Amino acid sequence: MLALVLAAPAHAQSLRQGVAAFQRQDYGTASRIFIPLAERGNAPAQTYLGFLFETGRGVPQNYTEAAMWYRRAAEQGDSRAQYSLGLLYDRGQGVPQNIVEASKWLNLSTAAAPPPVREARARIRDAVTTKMTRGEIAQARLRALEWAPSREH
Repeated sequence: MLALVLAAPAHAQSLRQGVAAFQRQDYGTASRIFIPLAERGNAPAQTYLGFLFETGRGVPQNYTEAAMWYRRAAEQGDSRAQYSLGLLYDRGQGVPQNIVEASKWLNLSTAAAPPPVREARARIRDAVTTKMTRGEIAQARLRALEWAPSREH
């Protein structure tokens, strides 16, 4: 138990170091810091890593890899990852295009978004919804209602 308590600050510091590298646009360093954290189930690191793969910063661009990292973080309830995964489903990048899945993730992301970004996410969600049938909208809403976050082991 003591080892877990002592390890927690180092783990958090590594995430902070990765974010600092990301903010100074040192994406190679950021990816090297985020990868082991993401592999251990750290949702924020997974979200940053998804973004790096989506945009090809510090790693080769790979939408499939981006979607995998976004999904792992989204399943844990990270609203930024949910938003990004929803956009990938809408565009069919790294995942099969699926408007219902896109809407589900965008609904969840909007509901969990902090106030400064909620309105912008709602506009994107609503734009995706205009491409859907009533049945698809109902299906997406049901999937969002049935969804529950899960922690990685």
